[in-house]
Amino acid sequence: MAIHENLLGGPPPTHLPDDPGPRELLAAGTAPAEVAAQHPTSSLAWAQLADDAFEAGRVVESYAYARTGYHRGLDALRRNGWKGHGPVPFEHEPNRGFLRALHALARAAQAIGEHDEYERCSSFLKESSPTAAATLG
Repeated sequence: MAIHENLLGGPPPTHLPDDPGPRELLAAGTAPAEVAAQHPTSSLAWAQLADDAFEAGRVVESYAYARTGYHRGLDALRRNGWKGHGPVPFEHEPNRGFLRALHALARAAQAIGEHDEYERCSSFLKESSPTAAATLG
């Protein structure tokens, strides 16, 4: 038996490839809108925009940013072998942008009263990464 073999028969975890550019720009203080413009496929940049908008009380704007980051993340997951279900570990840093966008979408959906979307996104987050669900709230 191989080490780390999946004994439950489910799909293997999806690990997105590292894209340090957006992460480094955000860490250096570059405005998230500028990072998203330079790296429009970066879920991390869109998730940061969603977080900033939510914190400023711009919930609908947060929802839109989060949805963009979520869809960019789904595209990346599919390109990397994800088949619509299975683990997306928060422990793998390149996955965090997608997971943060998914969390932000759930949060904004709840804030605007879109209960079904909130439930769907919250469940998806927990199923994808229990660690992300616990860490992000």
